[in-house]
Amino acid sequence: MENFQYFTPTKVVFGKKTELQTGTLIQEYGCKKVMVHYGSGSVKKSGLLERICKSLEEAGIAYITLGGVVPNPHLSLVYKGIELCKKEGVDFILAVGGGSVIDSAKAIGYGVTNPGDVWDFYEKKGSPKACLPIGVVLTIAAAGSEMSNSSVITKEEGGIKRGCNSDLARPRFAVMNPELTMTLPEYQTMSGCVDIMMHTIERYLNRADNMELTDGISEHLLCTVMKNAKILLHHPENYNARAEVMWAGSLSHNGLTGCGTDGGDWATHQIEHELGGMFDVAHGAGLAAVWGSWARYVVSEGTERFARLAVRVLGVSETGSDMEKALKGIEAMEEFFRSVNMPISLGQLGIKPTEEQMREMAEKCTFWGQRTIGCVKTLAQEDVYQIYRKAAL
Repeated sequence: MENFQYFTPTKVVFGKKTELQTGTLIQEYGCKKVMVHYGSGSVKKSGLLERICKSLEEAGIAYITLGGVVPNPHLSLVYKGIELCKKEGVDFILAVGGGSVIDSAKAIGYGVTNPGDVWDFYEKKGSPKACLPIGVVLTIAAAGSEMSNSSVITKEEGGIKRGCNSDLARPRFAVMNPELTMTLPEYQTMSGCVDIMMHTIERYLNRADNMELTDGISEHLLCTVMKNAKILLHHPENYNARAEVMWAGSLSHNGLTGCGTDGGDWATHQIEHELGGMFDVAHGAGLAAVWGSWARYVVSEGTERFARLAVRVLGVSETGSDMEKALKGIEAMEEFFRSVNMPISLGQLGIKPTEEQMREMAEKCTFWGQRTIGCVKTLAQEDVYQIYRKAAL
């Protein structure tokens, strides 16, 4: 077992109509002015934004709004948000949406409170020393950003997608009403379920001497998401299934499933980030499209962990060698992706990258050959290219 620290300061307010408590929750922090940050017009059409603004007004809290966040959130809007917050004297950011909105809010929070260009933190040129306090009203169960320390932003120029991790940006509270996710399209719901699973699998597949308890939590979380994803495929308004998935999303990425591990692999995420940066694909769907190719490329280096995943989560028989079980597990995972209408190749994802584009993504993924990724098997630039190539077949 590895030494670890577990830090989860986010207050969770979970259940029906909890968004009506937003104003009261923000009152606790004594802020003077809030920026309500959101994505598309859906929060307006549903009436959610109006309900939240009314809650702020009833609590006597001044606010401004900034919408326009897109999937794979853009740096240009982050810059706009930083400028607006400074101009208006904003001292609290309320993110109303999913992972993209929350990640954008965190980046704005860094930019307001630190000198220099906020993008430098995402390029690993220093670390933030402060962040505006963030609150969340969650509308999409997927990224887990509502309780995590991570933020991922895309710089439009060059299509570069990068992450910054800091406990300074962990939200102060997260309001989670599963009813708010019921209007999501099927593709977005299933993509979110895959994202939740991958946050867990990235930590689960590692080279450490793991804790049995942490493994058990991870395994049950994965089984829970898989079960409820299939329920939501046919019954998208099932409240209990929505609630199970929403809570799993938070637990998958708040550090719980990494306690006692070496931190996990994360190569699949790094590989997908370049797909998102270049082709603007849905994150969870992109993860599904490359995971099988990555898994087969590295399975010989992590056979025992893959075999355990296969038996404990994917229903593979305990008979046979670890490699046999591992390969059957990879097939079973891909079959699950297919069963919830998720892609298992780049073609099924709807993209056909050229040889030049795959080389470029591999180059960017490894910071132009300056870093390796992964821990199950250490991957250099050529390895990453080969994984893209296999995923494109």
